[in-house]
Amino acid sequence: MMHRLSRRSVSATLRAATIRYRIAVASPISSSTPITDSAVGSDNNTRWYSAINGGKCNTARHSAHLNLKSGLFLGSRYESTAAASDSANLPQPPAEKYEYQAEVSRLMDLIVNSLYSNKEVFLRELISNASDALDKLRYLSVTDPQLLKDAVDLNIRIQTDKDNGIITITDSGIGMTRQELVDCLGTIAQSGTAKFLKAVKESKDAGTDNNLIGQFGVGFYSAFLVSDKVVVSTKSPKSDRQYVWEGEANASSFTIREETNPENLIPRGTRLTLYLKHDEKGFAHPERIQKLVKNYSQFVSFPIYTWQEKGITKEVEVDEDPVEANEANQDEKVEKKTKKVVERFWDWELANETQPIWLRNPKEVTTEEYNEFYKKTFNEYSDPLASSHFTTEGEVEFRSVLYVPAVSPMGRDDIINSKTKNIRLYVKRVFISDDFDGELFPRYLSFVKGVVDSNDLPLNVSREILQESRIVRIMRKRLVRKAFDMILGISLSENKGDYETFWENFGKHLKLGCIEDRENHKRLAPLLRFFSSQSEDEMISLDEYVENMKPEQKDIYYIAADSVSSARNAPFLERLLEKDLEVLYLVDPIDEVAIQNLKSYKEKNFVDISKEDLDLGDKNEEKENVIKEAFGKTCDWIKKRLGEKVANVQISNRLSSSPCVLVSGKFGWSANMERLMKAQTVGDTSTLEFMKGRRVFEINPEHPIIGELNAAFKSNPDDEDALRAIDLLYDAALVSSGYTPDNPAQLSGKIYEMMGMAISGKWSTSDVQHPVPPHTETLEAEVVEPVEAGGQK
Repeated sequence: MMHRLSRRSVSATLRAATIRYRIAVASPISSSTPITDSAVGSDNNTRWYSAINGGKCNTARHSAHLNLKSGLFLGSRYESTAAASDSANLPQPPAEKYEYQAEVSRLMDLIVNSLYSNKEVFLRELISNASDALDKLRYLSVTDPQLLKDAVDLNIRIQTDKDNGIITITDSGIGMTRQELVDCLGTIAQSGTAKFLKAVKESKDAGTDNNLIGQFGVGFYSAFLVSDKVVVSTKSPKSDRQYVWEGEANASSFTIREETNPENLIPRGTRLTLYLKHDEKGFAHPERIQKLVKNYSQFVSFPIYTWQEKGITKEVEVDEDPVEANEANQDEKVEKKTKKVVERFWDWELANETQPIWLRNPKEVTTEEYNEFYKKTFNEYSDPLASSHFTTEGEVEFRSVLYVPAVSPMGRDDIINSKTKNIRLYVKRVFISDDFDGELFPRYLSFVKGVVDSNDLPLNVSREILQESRIVRIMRKRLVRKAFDMILGISLSENKGDYETFWENFGKHLKLGCIEDRENHKRLAPLLRFFSSQSEDEMISLDEYVENMKPEQKDIYYIAADSVSSARNAPFLERLLEKDLEVLYLVDPIDEVAIQNLKSYKEKNFVDISKEDLDLGDKNEEKENVIKEAFGKTCDWIKKRLGEKVANVQISNRLSSSPCVLVSGKFGWSANMERLMKAQTVGDTSTLEFMKGRRVFEINPEHPIIGELNAAFKSNPDDEDALRAIDLLYDAALVSSGYTPDNPAQLSGKIYEMMGMAISGKWSTSDVQHPVPPHTETLEAEVVEPVEAGGQK
């Protein structure tokens, strides 16, 4: 069968041994398939497969149980190439020809032409098959030690011939009999395979993404991604014969023969020889094979050796000139000249020496080991701020090691790009993928790095499966929870500098989480940090703010601005500062939206002091009624003058030194938000007009300017100076409240005019001659006469 299904072994014996296998289901060979006498001896082995898989053999894994030469098992070196299996000059017995089952032909066509976009995963698939073959042998040897008599070492060896484009993968695993070769490499059962093929075809026809994440699940047949021809030479320890399976890409049949050439015999296991396509011969370079093994299979539990060219430096004597040699002989003290040369040779090199640290007991792993694993796995140069090593058991089992980096990535664009390669997903220590789009971690935690190893994930991990799998959803919740615990640990650390470093690099990510992840608000809120009116130099947490609240204070006050300086000087704070009420300064563009999504913290509501209906907890209804009676009609007069510029004019309870302020509606944008929305290149102007339309003009009845305007209303509400003063007050409040004037030039003209009225004649005398500007009469009429009026007042 072409894709491996993730299933725990139903065998109680296997569970007792704590070994899980990937069992792929294949149908038994049809009665019409020819079976020769050479298949005798396979009964015991076949019965074992039947016992664990309901009478069906393991196609995907057992199909590629790669082979070894006899010298490998004894640990000796050999330098033969992969072509050795074809170099036999002895006559071979006739090979029997078999037809592929129809689904196999369809599968091979899909693999070669459409299913895989990343061909290099063929090596991972074949190594995984070899690892399973070794696992099964190790299990069987517990009850039958004689299975290991021919070769004790359990390993995988990969040799290449780059000149001829040949790759040989050899394992010392369980091997296969003739009948198993027929069953496992030529037929497919009904257990979901046909549905799989149909689903792939339908998704392809519909133009949807049929790319398998990590390209996992097709097993042995992935060899045809890069090969024109595949030869499988295998020997089961329960059979005294070795058989050779040969198949070609795009062929409808395969052959099986008995191996009789002594040079090609192996004591046990499987040798898989790939004859690469012309365009794929680059895979036969030893360096590339080494790189692929380290990327995909470095944590496989069995040693993987690759055939590499090495060099050793030696000192050799230099041939001397005969004349100099004679002189040297006369003087015995003269040392002979030598030079250093590099002697080249080929030898086996262990490719997966890095151990999977997540499989060890956390109590046995040191901080240095965690840091070293982090640097090597993620190519980092600095130690992480924190790490978390845990195992989740129960409904879903997986192991993980997570890290919080010390620095953010260059460019810091990962806050809007969730497709990072920070999480590496493994299934039974085999690398699947690091290309995720929020399936394991939400976007705001995309900076967290780590490895996740699950035995419960289905091995044909498509994008849709990751998005819909209940197992993945459970994994995501637990990973997110552990990430929060790790970050909280940094915040509670005695070294405050660590969390300051974290907040500087990843604070925006957590604020984004307040917007996108309501379920984790209780975990996010304690991690937030802000400046405040009582802590302008050092950020504080919400817990610290709540601890500093006044006994009568019911809400958490905040103001949004573009800087601490702007927030500090905003007129909205005047009365709160007098009452010694702390106000949070939200100076990051994302802060205001994040706080609005939080809504409350520890049953304390967040209140924007730049919005209308501010309640400071000191209401005096009797005093308010008196003020409204004295200034109520004045407010109506000011509203009439300002017209549609404001929604209402009210008496303010937040001002002490400023005459007026412009506050936003309870459900509208604040001045800071309006500024940010205007800056958006694709902003919706219609929404902008609607949201900014609700503005409330608040006046301070205790300020002298407001007192004068109240008197002007009572004496002469149509006075032009008073009306112009209202316009100027509005414009001044617009600027001081953080809004942008609609006509800055007009505002400048009003300011210049008022300055002229204020300073005209203050320093000059009547004897001083002033230069006469071009429009003398107009200037005298507009400037001099108001000065005289001011003098009368």
